[in-house]
Amino acid sequence: MREFKTDIEIARAAQKKPIQEIGAKLGIPAEQLVPYGHDKAKVSAEFIRSLGDRPDGKLILVTAINPTPAGEGKTTTTVGLVDGLNRIGKNAMVCIREPSLGPCFGVKGGAAGGGYAQVVPMEDINLHFTGDFHAITSAHNLLSALIDNHIHWGNEQGIDSRRVSWRRVLDMNDRALRDIVCSLGGPANGYPRESGFDITVASEVMAILCLAADLADLERRLGDIIIGYRRDKSPVFARDIKADGAMTVLLKDAMQPNLVQTLENNPAFVHGGPFANIAHGCNSVIATKTALKLADYVVTEAGFGADLGAEKFFDIKCRKAGLNPAAAVIVATVRALKMNGGVSKEDLGVENVEALTRGCANLGRHIANVRRFGVPVVVAINHFTSDTDAEVAAVKDYAAGEGVDAIICRHWADGGAGIEELARRVADLAASGQAAFKPLYPDTMPLMEKIEAVASKIYHAAEVTADKAVRDQLAQWEAQGYGHLPVCMAKTQYSFSTDPTLRGAPEGHVVHVREVRLSAGAGFVVAITGEIMTMPGLPRSPAAERISLNEQGYIEGLF
Repeated sequence: MREFKTDIEIARAAQKKPIQEIGAKLGIPAEQLVPYGHDKAKVSAEFIRSLGDRPDGKLILVTAINPTPAGEGKTTTTVGLVDGLNRIGKNAMVCIREPSLGPCFGVKGGAAGGGYAQVVPMEDINLHFTGDFHAITSAHNLLSALIDNHIHWGNEQGIDSRRVSWRRVLDMNDRALRDIVCSLGGPANGYPRESGFDITVASEVMAILCLAADLADLERRLGDIIIGYRRDKSPVFARDIKADGAMTVLLKDAMQPNLVQTLENNPAFVHGGPFANIAHGCNSVIATKTALKLADYVVTEAGFGADLGAEKFFDIKCRKAGLNPAAAVIVATVRALKMNGGVSKEDLGVENVEALTRGCANLGRHIANVRRFGVPVVVAINHFTSDTDAEVAAVKDYAAGEGVDAIICRHWADGGAGIEELARRVADLAASGQAAFKPLYPDTMPLMEKIEAVASKIYHAAEVTADKAVRDQLAQWEAQGYGHLPVCMAKTQYSFSTDPTLRGAPEGHVVHVREVRLSAGAGFVVAITGEIMTMPGLPRSPAAERISLNEQGYIEGLF
């Protein structure tokens, strides 16, 4: 039995291989890697272009039940599964998102896995990494500066300063910046107006980088960004104020996928990081498509529960990138299922099969939802030491009743060796030919009907309500040629409903769409429901209070 170590202690003790060796496992020549130190590198655009004629590997999605404070371990399972697949002789790699500094210093922690199923270097990945988020922040705020500068110097495009929709961003939770008044101090500082900040992972530039196929597509999409409106309500695009070229220059290196490794020295792309409750929650298309050319099995994740992350992975990322997932894994824990069954966090260590069985309704809903997309499913029970045999058996019995396997996974404690059974089942599912992927709705469906389709079929809502102004706005966008776009639902991650306290599998609730936003560059329409904030705040006791350097100069408190 191993002694207990923290995630950062485990990561620090890792026997990492030089990044050129990791690249060689994928057939990437050393000269096609742009190294950032010894243990991370970017893959050159030239090499990526050379892969076009290669066949694609099998794409595996890891998703989860609705998150609870009890924890589910989706990223940990994603990383562990790749180690497990490699242990059973498969050529597999992982594609996950880059962590945001906001949650890292807030309450959620980092996003590099945990225990003995991590990607490393854990500290770098969770902090500045290769600078991608800084580049995205800079490109976004360059556009903000160019907008105000354009208005200041005569406003050739006739931008109505009251209708500038482009805000600023910062990769930090800072509630004081949600709503601001800028350009105060007289004529030399511009025209005063109301504005605000969002967190970088909510930026449309982040979504664009994660959906762009290459630099040319990136520049086109950046030019398509709507930055505001004229007095006649006609849209003004980023290209109208000549911002797209310089923004692309700032993002040139950020577009290249980041190569790192797992604790077991298997290859990993960690690239891009849009939030899943307010954006589409998937790593970059370019990383995923490159990985599919380099490995036989590519395991990726989508943020939060399947009602948000998986739905957007299927309806936005796969639809737009032409991806065809071969199988999906739904991660659940006994603790989280008990919480969905009404058990308080303080009592989760006590066996309660009855509450667990009630909570399994949440798992059942996610199983049905993923199957709706034509993708075969297996359940991963992420093991905790407090789980009892009776509780594990209850989850397996419930899943069997839904026609799927539920497999106990001990990757957190044992790495790839603890998840081999799941790896074999996933490989079998992916090779079975059962997958017949199809999006939830067609491109031709009107925007409001797309919103209603997600709400009724995925959330099991009885009704979608929206003010006339919202419906009129959707109709106007359709008239302008944006009706073919998918919808990106901004909703709480904690429930199928818009009420974060409503756990389990609620039915018959009402989804109210209070606002819609057009992300013309990213290529989707955002429907905002409930109390979703695009700039989070820090909790009463943020993780930042416990992060520091020790006497040896090592980081402590990062998790």
